Amino acid sequence: MPVLLDVFVLGSLVLSILLTIQSAYTLYLMLYTWDSPESHSAAKAPAEFLPPARSFTVMLPARHEEDVIQTTIERVVRANYPAHLLEIVVICKTDDQGTIAQAEEKIARLRSEGVSNVNVLTFSTPPTNKPHGLNVGLAATSHQIVTIFDSEDDIHPDIFNVVNTVMLTENVNVVQSGVQLMNYDSNWYSTLNVLEYFFWFKSRLHYHARAGMTPLGGNTVFFARNVLERAGGWDERNLTEDADVGIRISSMREPVRVVYDDRYVTREETPPSLNHFIRQRTRWSQGFLQTLKKGDWTRLPTFEQRLLAIYTLMFPSIQTVLGLYVVVSLATMFTIKTPVLVAITLSLPLYLLLAHLLLAIIGLYEFAAAHHLKPTWTTPLVMIITYLPYQWVLSYASVRATIRELRGINNWEKTAHVGAHRVESAPSRSAAGAKIG
Repeated sequence: MPVLLDVFVLGSLVLSILLTIQSAYTLYLMLYTWDSPESHSAAKAPAEFLPPARSFTVMLPARHEEDVIQTTIERVVRANYPAHLLEIVVICKTDDQGTIAQAEEKIARLRSEGVSNVNVLTFSTPPTNKPHGLNVGLAATSHQIVTIFDSEDDIHPDIFNVVNTVMLTENVNVVQSGVQLMNYDSNWYSTLNVLEYFFWFKSRLHYHARAGMTPLGGNTVFFARNVLERAGGWDERNLTEDADVGIRISSMREPVRVVYDDRYVTREETPPSLNHFIRQRTRWSQGFLQTLKKGDWTRLPTFEQRLLAIYTLMFPSIQTVLGLYVVVSLATMFTIKTPVLVAITLSLPLYLLLAHLLLAIIGLYEFAAAHHLKPTWTTPLVMIITYLPYQWVLSYASVRATIRELRGINNWEKTAHVGAHRVESAPSRSAAGAKIG
């Protein structure tokens, strides 16, 4: 029995050290643009816009989005960019008659106002998922720059001016702009979910772009059409087609320009229920496993890029281990007598987790200030209480993803959208913002 206990403690020590290194690295990535003023400045949108020159194909893939699609169409159509340089397609499977009807009703009203650059594009062939719809849209459209917005997105009216200017002045073919969840106080997990996006797009993604290994976000990403065609479009079997195509484009040595400016982010909502949140995270975790198994990352030019790809694609699995380890660490502290140095080492991942929580609370107030929101005093308290349960939910989703992948289950578990993030004032965002809380 003592021998088994020694082996358990030794294994826990090794795991603790590895998780501590991983957690410290994650903290570094979260603070990347804050730690580097040059990176922070470079991430900003242009102060002045060049005259519109690039033409954009805007794809709006939608499935059972009757409640939100009309407002999304309206906001894209009213963007501050010449209509003849925007080609907008709502992409639906033919059996989604509800979304098609709502989109066509909105398009009919727009046409009565003289707006003619919006159409519905349908497909009937399998599979029924987002990447298949995007490939159908890519083949049926023609403008120079291809971009995707989700069916619930609130885009900034000047986003096309931002990207047009960046592409012209910096001679880049792929631009990823910021996406931000907004409804941070809808339920117990919303704040932490919102802040994940905040740190990912504001900081971590810039590190990936500098390293030349960029798992792209699912929307508000802009591709020169020829780059997408050379990459072969989207992988219709992959549940994270966005990250997958980003890694393939990185392997082509195509640089990605990441723009994050609080003024120009695309606004979205957190999943409306815990069940939908788990399904979304399961899909992402499984998609990362699929991308890891495919091995396209092995074509990245440098060893450092390949190592970063492995780390990124394994991150959900690491979260699972970390979430479970916290429980083991706490239990060990109270049940097993060990030397002080061993006890401290076993507890290191827990300390780093607390550092993550502290940074998230600081991030809450920076996010709120940037978007003119006012969280109440209870918001950080809820974060503290729910932080570990949130990690366990992520761990559960990752385990669920692994089981699905091992069993060969690959259906697209859709996330519902209810428009909880939307501000009912005009789409121009001329107001300072909403006060929540």
